[in-house]
Amino acid sequence: MIDAAIVGMGRWGRVLVESVQGKSEAIRFVAGCTRSPDKAADWAKAQGIRMLDSYQAVLADPAVKAVVLATPHSQHAEQVIAAAAAGKQIFIEKPFTLTKASAEQAVAAVRKAGVVMALGHNRRFQPAVARLKQMIAEGALGTLCHIEGNISGPGALAYKPGMWRADPSESPAGGLAGMGIHMLDMFQNLCGPMAEVSVVSHARVATNGLDDTTAALVRFRNGMTGSLTTLAAVPRLWRVQVFGSAAWVEMWGTDKLVVGREGQKHEHITFEPANVERAELEAFAAACAGGSAYPLTLEEAVHSAAMFEAVAKGARERGWIAVP
Repeated sequence: MIDAAIVGMGRWGRVLVESVQGKSEAIRFVAGCTRSPDKAADWAKAQGIRMLDSYQAVLADPAVKAVVLATPHSQHAEQVIAAAAAGKQIFIEKPFTLTKASAEQAVAAVRKAGVVMALGHNRRFQPAVARLKQMIAEGALGTLCHIEGNISGPGALAYKPGMWRADPSESPAGGLAGMGIHMLDMFQNLCGPMAEVSVVSHARVATNGLDDTTAALVRFRNGMTGSLTTLAAVPRLWRVQVFGSAAWVEMWGTDKLVVGREGQKHEHITFEPANVERAELEAFAAACAGGSAYPLTLEEAVHSAAMFEAVAKGARERGWIAVP
């Protein structure tokens, strides 16, 4: 059992804690800090979490062996570097950082300290994703040609001035930081590194200064193409479809695959819902205990930041943008 601190007790920090607290034999939260402690005091007490007055106090606490960062994206690199220097194991919510350079600095600190760093792309832990990745690896789709992804929702409509998520520097390209980054990681997980992107991003509905409609074309290093759509002012949707020369596979939602083959009826495969937040935190705890490596490498974490940087830049500039 690893004793962790939650850093950031907003909505998502609470989701992470509640996925394991009192339910897991691998990880528990014993302490934490947040920017607005008065708003979180009652919740922290109910969860059995000691409230500390700063991130520095968390890192100085010998009872805390790991930190779970659910904080603004622009703070991540600095927080990872500080945690690594303090010898803490690190779980960090996506996006990792906003640039490849800052990601490389953070990863260098992690490697120097010899600690574990896990990036929270929870959709890697969906059984449907694991099956689709296995089908690709076994060659069941033939030569991969193209991938389509759409991850959308109404989140931008709830962002108010003064909220950090309403800051365009924290949330470039509309739904990219909150949602689209998951699809970028899905592309990487299934199809490998990206080479370049071309992006259109603007506001169709939102009036808070954020884009709500973002679409990107993608070229992969392996020659594949892709298209990513992330809309931040519409009803929720998760959809991925991979096209190969022998078959296509569509993931509709997170628990169903549909397989299409020429001249055959579509095959439908369903999966039981999974608690992916608990799964990712327990995978992190296992890696900290010397078990299986966390299933997202440090190299992939750096490329995640590079993809984010390229799409954010593409939202401001015309033409193809190289993924650094």
